[in-house]
Amino acid sequence: MLSVCPHDCPSACSLDVTVAGERLSSVVGNAAHPFTRGVICGKVRAYAERVHSSERVLRPLARVGPKGEGRFEPIAWDEAIARIAARWRRIIAEDGAEAILPFSYAGTMGRIQYYAGHPLFHALGASRLDRTICVSTAYAGWAATLGRITGNDSEQMVGADLIVLWGINAAYSSINVLTLVKQARAAGAHVVTVDPYRTPTAAIADEHLAVRPGTDAALALAVMHVLIAECRIDRDYIARATVGFDRLAEHVRAFSPEWAAPVVGIPADTIVAFARRYGGSPRSFMRVRIGLSRHDNGGMTCRTLACLPALTGAYADPHGGALLSSSDAFGLDDRIFERRDLLEGRRPRVINMIRLGRALTDETLAPPVRALYVYNSNPAAVCPNQTLVLRGLARDDLFTVVHEQVMTDTARYADLVLPATTSMEHVDVYRSYGHHYVQYAGPVLPPQGEARANFAVFGALARKLGVADGHYDKSERTLIEEYLATADDSARAITYERLVRERSVRPDLPRPYLPFANGAPTPSGKIELYSETLLRAGLSPLPVYVPLAEGPDNRELASRYPLQCIVPPNRFFLNSSFSQSQLLRRRQGRPTVLIAPADAANRGIQDGDAVRVWNDRGSARFHARVSDLTRAGLVVIEGIWWHRFHEGGAGVNVLTDDRVADMGGGPAFHSNLVDVERIIE
Repeated sequence: MLSVCPHDCPSACSLDVTVAGERLSSVVGNAAHPFTRGVICGKVRAYAERVHSSERVLRPLARVGPKGEGRFEPIAWDEAIARIAARWRRIIAEDGAEAILPFSYAGTMGRIQYYAGHPLFHALGASRLDRTICVSTAYAGWAATLGRITGNDSEQMVGADLIVLWGINAAYSSINVLTLVKQARAAGAHVVTVDPYRTPTAAIADEHLAVRPGTDAALALAVMHVLIAECRIDRDYIARATVGFDRLAEHVRAFSPEWAAPVVGIPADTIVAFARRYGGSPRSFMRVRIGLSRHDNGGMTCRTLACLPALTGAYADPHGGALLSSSDAFGLDDRIFERRDLLEGRRPRVINMIRLGRALTDETLAPPVRALYVYNSNPAAVCPNQTLVLRGLARDDLFTVVHEQVMTDTARYADLVLPATTSMEHVDVYRSYGHHYVQYAGPVLPPQGEARANFAVFGALARKLGVADGHYDKSERTLIEEYLATADDSARAITYERLVRERSVRPDLPRPYLPFANGAPTPSGKIELYSETLLRAGLSPLPVYVPLAEGPDNRELASRYPLQCIVPPNRFFLNSSFSQSQLLRRRQGRPTVLIAPADAANRGIQDGDAVRVWNDRGSARFHARVSDLTRAGLVVIEGIWWHRFHEGGAGVNVLTDDRVADMGGGPAFHSNLVDVERIIE
């Protein structure tokens, strides 16, 4: 039976699952899918353990112990719905609906279940959540240059002369990209990775440029300097498709490779060689991912990278260009699910999700957040500034409901825990932000225990509260049909019947797909090397490098915390998902910090030692992995372990800050200064 991986990954892999009785017995890739081609990650290959996990929530539960302790007793669904409705009515009567805050993100990428709560919370007038934790900064920067969140189809990299994997560890987080890279390399492509440490992806590349964290824009500016100074540019493309070149050319004269070398930590001659290779052919494909945007300067970094293919004309080459995300490649309107019309002219306050800790603990916030409803997310593990988040979740006067598949760290702080279905147990429709296929998946298993889908639970609450019930009276089929009816011309031929029959359909997009071959949907109609929009927003209209607020240039802070710390994904977890798996925790090993030999020696740390990593925000325990995979001055902590599976009970996000990046309201997860010391036991 066919299904789709629902998790927050650009691949949205097509799955072939086997069921024995009422148990999932195996999950493999669907070899017939044109993009994913039967390749899936080890996380999803072990999905049966998640569906049938001992951590699975199978009945509604009510808290009977202190928050965070995780002691509950079963209650009936009707009683749970009645308790939520009664508490919300009281809160609304006393403080207004803005005292209720939903919290969700991409625990599922299925459109129905992702947006399931939006109509209800809009109809109530609850506080709105600004869902910024992942892509908002990167997308804002990309759009400033290109106007739309899309790029050349990643399948087109096969045939490229040069592939640049900029800030993407495809081996861990975009495995199907790695399949394409291997094919392109076999056909003669040269592969370069740009990443602060030697990831498994960097290890198999022809060349690794180990930039210092947060300096990617400086490297890109130096590349532009060389391209323009040595006339390695496509003047015809620049003339027809871009605006602001003359201003950019004058601007980047200051950003020579010699200027960039000490900033990025790469020799000037290496930068020149890379720039010359990049400018040697428009058949260069650059695949960018979100991680490099998770810095104070992340939006400007993505804006700067988006300019590079415009200088060489790579956007117009059938095997060139760049891709950050395919989200806007074709039109299907999520407002069918989101139902902003139910706000009915109200403008409730907006709370940035990365500042959940502040929202829950700010005594001056009016009205205070008195009710929190969490679904599709685990804020007790994934939000920055965790010490503050956990303090807020521990409030006795905060009424918290968590609708979840497994007993997460967040669920242990809930007053009510509601059992949620997995993607194997409900209907949904999926888009990808890494390829161009729309996919459908129905249940291959009955709901486990008393689990219910997001849409069903919000429907029950809507009917109990007497709001938005008409939306929730619709069937999943009706919602999908309404969604497909919003399609632009390229996706018009995708009908419900065809989608259910074929399970995966590509819109009628041209091959090759070259959305910026002759310009871009910006205000000027061109790729904006100079952006009036950014200027009006108080930002530089030209690409610039801005040092990190929390980085080596902050001399006072760096004197106390001399090590930069980045927190990228590990192999077996996806954000905090899969940390519940005993099998995958065993494969991952234990929480580790990657530290360079010189930094370890200076601190008397040997490989395998228990260490403390700390800064002003918090402290967490890890085991040292002493290795030249990272450079002196940089420590790397991969993956998010749940607090209760982390030695010492505190995970990596006690170290990260809730500062907002330069664009889009997103986080600066990778802009951290810390120190490390050996734990003497």
